[in-house]
Amino acid sequence: MNFHQLHIFYTVAERGSFSAAAQALHMTQPAVTMQIQALEDYFGVKLLHRSTKKMELSEAGRTLLPYAMKSMELVRETDTAMSAFTQMLEGRLMLGASLTIGEYVLPRLLGPFGQEYPHISIVMKVMNTTQIMDDILRHQLNFGLIEAPVHHPDMVVEPVMQDELLLIVPGSHPLADRDEVSLAEALEYPFILREQGSGTRQVMEEEIQRRKAVLPELQTVMELGSTGAVKSAVEAGLGITMLSPSSVKHEVALGLLKIIRIGDASFKRKFYAIRLKSSLLPISAVTFLTYLRQQGGEGVQAADHAAFRDHSAEERTI
Repeated sequence: MNFHQLHIFYTVAERGSFSAAAQALHMTQPAVTMQIQALEDYFGVKLLHRSTKKMELSEAGRTLLPYAMKSMELVRETDTAMSAFTQMLEGRLMLGASLTIGEYVLPRLLGPFGQEYPHISIVMKVMNTTQIMDDILRHQLNFGLIEAPVHHPDMVVEPVMQDELLLIVPGSHPLADRDEVSLAEALEYPFILREQGSGTRQVMEEEIQRRKAVLPELQTVMELGSTGAVKSAVEAGLGITMLSPSSVKHEVALGLLKIIRIGDASFKRKFYAIRLKSSLLPISAVTFLTYLRQQGGEGVQAADHAAFRDHSAEERTI
């Protein structure tokens, strides 16, 4: 018995067929069958009942399944623990990042990571959550970083960083002289939103929907496909929006935009790593995700809010 056989057994059980498991594992179906047979020979029992219509776990297979899952988790934990001692890691990571993470959060973290692990190269595709999931399912990406949790039977979703959406208005807006407003006050003005499928939009709409009975209806005047486009439209006075403070640092410093806290609502969110259940991450990917957890747990939110407070204090002083 070896870990590879347990991994194959787990994938067959999860996918429900040898052909689906073979596709997920990038193996031929006969190779998958051979490894399952070797595992059955080792234990001396049938693990799977196969018929022309369906495949079912035997009682022995149902007993083995949680141990196979534990073995996969143990390997992941081992990779994470040992990566701290491995400075000469090599590899090429293909990851997807949603727009806010890819354009405004990760760039400041990639430099220090590259200095610590110079032999790991990262190829990052910036796109929305739906596109990232599609590419992971097609095995085009090792993993993705997204702005809101998703639910998919083939995916593992784990929190890695924290952030919060705040109200963003033009520097000349009637609310621009306020440091805090209520959600009802904010909803009296037209909003510019990201496109459907955006994690930023999902977090905002879920909180508003939760309190829909006591709030005015959200007025959406424009939907745009990038955070940069949303910022430009808000600068032009076409509406207001909610974004991560990390995405508007330069515009706030120039006085083009103003960040306002919503006092009676919280749009806190976590950034999530998403990957296939049936695929083990390479150690270079485990190392990168460990680095993000260490650097970005409270850091993104705390640093941006500190900058927001400092800027507000500057304005009051001036």
